[in-house]
Amino acid sequence: MAVAHWLVLFVTVIVVSNMRDVNGALLAATLEAITKANVNGPYIGIVIPNLFEMGPLLNSSNYSAAEIIDFSGRRFRFGTVEERKVILVMTGLGVINAAITTQLLLSFFNVEGVIHYGIARNANPDLHIGDVAIPQYWAHTGLWNWQRYGQGPEDELTLESNGDYTRTLGHLRFANYTTNVTGCASHDNLLNNIWYQQEEVFPVTGTPEERQHEFWVPVGSTYFAVAKKLEGLKLKPCVTTCLNYTPSVSTVERGISASIYLDNSAYRSFIYDKFNVSPVDMESASVALICYQQNTPFIAIRALSDLAGGGSAESNEADTFADLASDNAVMVVVEFIKQLSSRNSL
Repeated sequence: MAVAHWLVLFVTVIVVSNMRDVNGALLAATLEAITKANVNGPYIGIVIPNLFEMGPLLNSSNYSAAEIIDFSGRRFRFGTVEERKVILVMTGLGVINAAITTQLLLSFFNVEGVIHYGIARNANPDLHIGDVAIPQYWAHTGLWNWQRYGQGPEDELTLESNGDYTRTLGHLRFANYTTNVTGCASHDNLLNNIWYQQEEVFPVTGTPEERQHEFWVPVGSTYFAVAKKLEGLKLKPCVTTCLNYTPSVSTVERGISASIYLDNSAYRSFIYDKFNVSPVDMESASVALICYQQNTPFIAIRALSDLAGGGSAESNEADTFADLASDNAVMVVVEFIKQLSSRNSL
């Protein structure tokens, strides 16, 4: 295993040695810093969407900062959380940024596992603003086959027969959400149907160029067992605005991601009824898919900032409770690392 790791690092160094910075100079200093950092590993990678979500961890007394390595438009911050060596990195918004950043983290650094955290919108009516949800499975729900008008569930999708697309995961029929229609017993919609699709994946444990398919990507089993120990943990109810209850931690079945900011109650209800999802965000499934393909343990911790699309007294929107949700997510990350370290010391 050690030989394989350093072989990957050697190949990576060769590849990056052929890259040049904006001034045309080789990135020798960066390569040297990466090599030295990896000798001090392994690290837990902590992948965070935005700076406002990272801020509470940077300012936490539980975090001690060390060096910083910048490359490929990303800043990799080294330090410790509860004396556990970590690398913090901000991805930026959306599934593409999250995938690129996670792949860089795993390709260049000696990482034993990944924790992804941030805030999310909520689709589960049993959860509340400020709660932290930790799903066992994640799916990317932004890969669709958009069926032509006039065809329906009984019609095979284009390229379905050769394995490119499937009808097994279900679909959204736009006509079911038509409003203000009177005087007719049935109605239709030119947008017709979208069918949810699995991702093509190419795990490092598989054969290159031989695709596999995944929709519900599991988090690491050991990590989820640790997360179960946090069930019911009481969290902060206040930052500037206070809740009239005390939020807590829940492990849940499923979360979903897509590069879509969901603020629509009809779609929120649809995905909850269809897939039994709780947190809805724009990055977690992407991080999960990269970690799955790289055979690296992963978990996502998401604090709920609002009820997606509103529609209840608790939909008092993300702007109001984003700071509270960020603080609660960090609180759970710290406790998770503490429990993980305790487990590993047994």
